[in-house]
Amino acid sequence: MHHRDYLLFWSGSLVSNIGTFLQATALLWFIKVSTGSNSWVAVVNFAYYIPVFLFILPAGYLADTLDRRRVVLACFVVMLITALALAVTKSLGAASMPVILIIVFVNGTAYTFCLPAGNTLLPLLVSREEMLNALALTSAQYNIGRIIGPALGALVVSAWSVAAAFYINAASFVFVILAVALVKTRFSPETLDRVGMADHIRQGFRHVVERRWMLAVLLGFGAATFFGFSATVLYPAFAKDVLGRGAGAFGLILTMTGLGAVLGTPLVTLLDRRLAERSIIAGAVAGLGAFIMAFSFSRTYWLTCLLSLGIGCCYLMLGACVNTVIQARTLPGMRGRVTSYYSMMGLGMFPLGGLFLGFIADRYSAPIALHVGATACIVLALLLFMLPGLTAGADSSLGID
Repeated sequence: MHHRDYLLFWSGSLVSNIGTFLQATALLWFIKVSTGSNSWVAVVNFAYYIPVFLFILPAGYLADTLDRRRVVLACFVVMLITALALAVTKSLGAASMPVILIIVFVNGTAYTFCLPAGNTLLPLLVSREEMLNALALTSAQYNIGRIIGPALGALVVSAWSVAAAFYINAASFVFVILAVALVKTRFSPETLDRVGMADHIRQGFRHVVERRWMLAVLLGFGAATFFGFSATVLYPAFAKDVLGRGAGAFGLILTMTGLGAVLGTPLVTLLDRRLAERSIIAGAVAGLGAFIMAFSFSRTYWLTCLLSLGIGCCYLMLGACVNTVIQARTLPGMRGRVTSYYSMMGLGMFPLGGLFLGFIADRYSAPIALHVGATACIVLALLLFMLPGLTAGADSSLGID
């Protein structure tokens, strides 16, 4: 935090993330209440995150070949405009499902191009020795937003309206735009790789595939997101249909998931001093499956909140370790492309898993959908424990591969 530029970026992003999660809570609750369908909730979630799957590789190319600060600034401006558009259409009564899906898709596209540029900007703002702490603090900032945002979202929806939540999110982007504009760090032009986009993307793909440990870690992360963390899409259904509660309960369950992720930040740093990242990754996947399984059987509100804390903690540990090890073992000029695969397996698999679990929830029930996801995570964890050779290179202490 003594690095001025890192502190600016961290603080501005915190305000923006609070607004983003505030809006997401209000929007998903609005869709659940107005349609009564878990599938529609999953479709809106899909519209926001599917651009990650579609555009993250070109986004990684831009992160490695353009001024990352300018890319981030442009993306935040677009996200401000889309948040404002969502607020205005809701205020005017024009927020039909097609309109919502289009706005959310554009918002998600801007978010996608911001991801690798923002992620790979961070190592430039601190020393190499501080990279793990910087990434862990950034994960904590993101998850602090996941604590405060849903709680404020539930409060704003209850006290004012869904549209008010959208206006607040639009205002939050002003802070992060100002913060990034004040950052002095620049991307060095002499390190740019000027090959074409197709060759650039192929280089990144070859880099991942040729390193079996990296491919295994990324695929495992993607599977854990698809079957595991995508279960959070069913939180509105669980709060309303299983627990029989309202927006406040939904907001608190989301808040506890974010709190768990914040608690996981110092825990993963502590464990990293004693264990290789590959061991933490396997343990985090096992914990994720166990907590989701217990969550699916809970019919007590306070117990559900505690279990959601565990879900957030395990997923943070998993994501932080995967992110740290692939950045630490990758050359700086390749980080944008490799980080784009990390984003694809995390945020890109999230909407696909949400659609899958949402369909099962509508066909059978939300608890049964959670049983399926939890079982898949537990099986994945067993494979990682039984076949340690697959992830043998997932250790940041080994240096650049």
